[in-house]
Amino acid sequence: MSANHTLVIGAGVGGLAAAIELAAAGHRVTVLERAAEPGGKMRQLPVNGVGVDAGPTVFTMRWIFDQLFEAAGSALEAHLRLEKADVLARHAWRQGGVLDLYASTERSEQAIHEFAGREDALGYRAFCARSADIYETLREPFIASSRPGMLELVSRVGFGRLDAMWRTAPFSSLWSALDDHFTDPRLRQLFGRYATYVGSSPLKAPATLMLIAHVEQEGVWLVDGGMRAVAVALRELAESLGVRFSFDEGVRQIMMEANRAVGVLTEQDRELRADQIVYNGDISALGTGMLGAAVAPSVKPVMPTNRSLSAMTFCMVAKVSGLALHYHTVFFAEDYPEEFVAIFGRGQITEYPTVYVCAQDRAGGNVPQGPERLLLLINAPADGDRRLRDPHKLAQYKSKALALLRECGCELEFDEASCVITDPRGFNERFPGSGGALYGRANHGSMASFARPGARSRVRGLYLAGGSVHPGAGVPMSAMSGRLAAGAVLEDQR
Repeated sequence: MSANHTLVIGAGVGGLAAAIELAAAGHRVTVLERAAEPGGKMRQLPVNGVGVDAGPTVFTMRWIFDQLFEAAGSALEAHLRLEKADVLARHAWRQGGVLDLYASTERSEQAIHEFAGREDALGYRAFCARSADIYETLREPFIASSRPGMLELVSRVGFGRLDAMWRTAPFSSLWSALDDHFTDPRLRQLFGRYATYVGSSPLKAPATLMLIAHVEQEGVWLVDGGMRAVAVALRELAESLGVRFSFDEGVRQIMMEANRAVGVLTEQDRELRADQIVYNGDISALGTGMLGAAVAPSVKPVMPTNRSLSAMTFCMVAKVSGLALHYHTVFFAEDYPEEFVAIFGRGQITEYPTVYVCAQDRAGGNVPQGPERLLLLINAPADGDRRLRDPHKLAQYKSKALALLRECGCELEFDEASCVITDPRGFNERFPGSGGALYGRANHGSMASFARPGARSRVRGLYLAGGSVHPGAGVPMSAMSGRLAAGAVLEDQR
């Protein structure tokens, strides 16, 4: 094995992917993680003695993981049991109406026809075609490639395909583009929610994010054991390649010599040297000097005004009655734009926030007869480094979330000991430098996608992975960032 040694800081999905790729290429790899287990945001919290998924709950873009496991000489199916979802999500509105979206676009079109009429069903068909076109245009030149500038992206797509670039609609907001397809305001809410997948407002995010519809139609997978099982599988794959993990050991400082990153000082005062370092954490921790003033110039931190959404999450074990939940269910109030005006304009959670519920025991159409594991999530401003935790507010927002479910016909019964709350301050404590932002920089405006740093930082020997760097937030994108970081390391050694 090569004596080349890579240190990976952080065992989130980006760090795990980078470690796997580099170990498969012959590197000696050590992963340092301040938490007790791998996964980063892909974690579970114990509630009443059972683990409840407390972070990402959607597994998409399977091809990224298939390629990762194949590069390591294995196969995804050898490590994970996956079930392709038939129903993508159930949606319910306080003003009335319930709509399921399906993996089959034909079934979804029929459901929309019955829900909102023929015109919106035809609008959905055109929306799907537009989504597929955007995705195919950007998959290889942007998602699966090193971060380009605007001109470089045009070059990768091909100057002879400027029409395809124009159809990606970077200069229109997602919210305004949805008017081209849907007359029913409830459908604009439903598809506008795609902006929140990358922590952004549909009022400001580019219409390019319509591609998420096609990503879901390619496959939403339910993971046996929850999303934590993905992290466990990646760790096991990495260890089979010789990667060494050190948990409960965060990094205090990245050491520099001759303007190059050469090692780290851990929070246990252990010095470790390496030929290069892959940093899998929020870039703002680097850029604000939290890992040493010497590496602060490596990347620009995300300004608080540019941060993505945070969240308040309620992990609980509860008995459900009334409206039947699917694995993914979304509850809407009437005024969706106000939710984002409140968060990004006033730094507040709106009076009637949208509530996402993941019912983790309902895979495969299962309907639990007793209490079941639930994750409830509402969007919040990323002010976890500036606002003190207010127990009264936490209880108030929980009551608002439960009230919306009740008004949509879904009742939850649980005791207070069966609910664990995480607020933006809690997310900031777990992910230092983030302010609680769960997706790095908000994807607002036509140039936001190019504002994220690429795999190479401005410091030699220091590379970047994770949801705050290119190609963006979310489990598959973070995994791709790790693969791109490993690729940059290997390319720079040639």
